[in-house]
Amino acid sequence: MKKVIMTIMAAAFIVSCDVNQTKKTKLPEVEVDVETEAGQLPSYNVEWADINVGTTTKKVTVPKIVVITEEVEVEVPYVDVDMPNDNNNKIEKEEKTVLVEVEVDENMHEIDIKEIRASQNNLVVISELEAKNQTLGDKKIRISDQITLNAPDLNVKHYIVGEKPDRVFNSQHKYFETMEEVDEALQKDYKVIYSK
Repeated sequence: MKKVIMTIMAAAFIVSCDVNQTKKTKLPEVEVDVETEAGQLPSYNVEWADINVGTTTKKVTVPKIVVITEEVEVEVPYVDVDMPNDNNNKIEKEEKTVLVEVEVDENMHEIDIKEIRASQNNLVVISELEAKNQTLGDKKIRISDQITLNAPDLNVKHYIVGEKPDRVFNSQHKYFETMEEVDEALQKDYKVIYSK
């Protein structure tokens, strides 16, 4: 089997080359007293395919994302949370920004933090997402709202009332169609600590 494969490979190599003989064959001369004269084997010039490596310029479509941000001063809601003392020990608080962010396409949207509810060490930030009439064309943008919270380290979840935009980024939040659905999900043990 090996010989057959080698023969096929040799035949393929010979067929794909341009071979030109450059010298004729000359066999050695032999005398009876065994004196020999050097012989000559044929030599060939083998021309293989020309290969050029370089670059060329072509128009291709590549994804391009442009994000423009600027810093401006705005009024941001501030919530100061005092937790009950644990055995008369004061619980440390830390000021932090709670940010809700959604990625949208097709139409412009607006997002507003409407409520914050608390239960034990859990906070639920409830926002409302509303589609606007302004179209975005083929752009995808992120919209956000934020609130400053001065509180101990708490578990924060985001619930959004509105239709979930079909973007992977938005999977980090839970979406509800109505505020009544949020009320059912949170039951009665959550207390409203902020309302807009």
